[in-house]
Amino acid sequence: MSDKPIRCPLFVPATSAALIPKALASAADAVIVDLEDAVAIDRKDEARDALACFLSANPGQQVHVRINTPTSGELDADLELCRQHANIAGIMAPKAESRGSLERIASLGKPVWPLLETPAGMLALADLTRVRGVERYSFGALDFAFEAGVTPDSDGGRAVLDHARHHLLIHSHAAGLMPPLESVFPDFSNTERLFTIARRASDMGFGGMMCIHPAQIATVQKAFSPSEDEIGWAQRVMDASRRGEAAFQVDGQMVDAPVLARARRILALS
Repeated sequence: MSDKPIRCPLFVPATSAALIPKALASAADAVIVDLEDAVAIDRKDEARDALACFLSANPGQQVHVRINTPTSGELDADLELCRQHANIAGIMAPKAESRGSLERIASLGKPVWPLLETPAGMLALADLTRVRGVERYSFGALDFAFEAGVTPDSDGGRAVLDHARHHLLIHSHAAGLMPPLESVFPDFSNTERLFTIARRASDMGFGGMMCIHPAQIATVQKAFSPSEDEIGWAQRVMDASRRGEAAFQVDGQMVDAPVLARARRILALS
């Protein structure tokens, strides 16, 4: 399992393969080439062919791929594409609900990033997060809201979506997975709202947030990076820890082992 921080992975439609080099040259921590939602049903073969051409022409470039769902009729062809190309570094599996499906995907030997997008998937988290090969989860809030029949931007809808987030975070950490990724924010022109959502997700324990446009990358990176105040506090904690005392005070607050561990984590992310 990789310990590389993934704060701002960027989606690129497979049918727009010409954009993949630009995405790879951006500050995104990973590029996810999408064969699912961003590709029309009648263009799936075209999308796979375009991605295959890029991967063959650029063997030194690595991407992740979001495949289609097990019920789409496209999964076999998607997995064969992933099997043929070593520079597909990982597989994002949408609407994860079945252990068998995840095990089949994981059998390719590539890290799997399932998407929590349905209530059925939420109820299966205790089992699915422990499938060998699953590295980290992602949250698909828009799909989850539709499947659960809630209004995303209402108070009630946000409560249901946060309930799903809480389950995802708890099960991910309990299973020893990397911190999950927050759902995309579709309005890429609203950087202020994006920062607020991303910072809240960071405070909740998410490791990053999926991006749908390069303009979102810098905002998401900032939201998931420690502030100057946090870095300063962490450095003071580490400086004080060198006195060798089991418990001590920094800025008027007691510091013990869990607080010291948090300071180390902040400095590692800075």
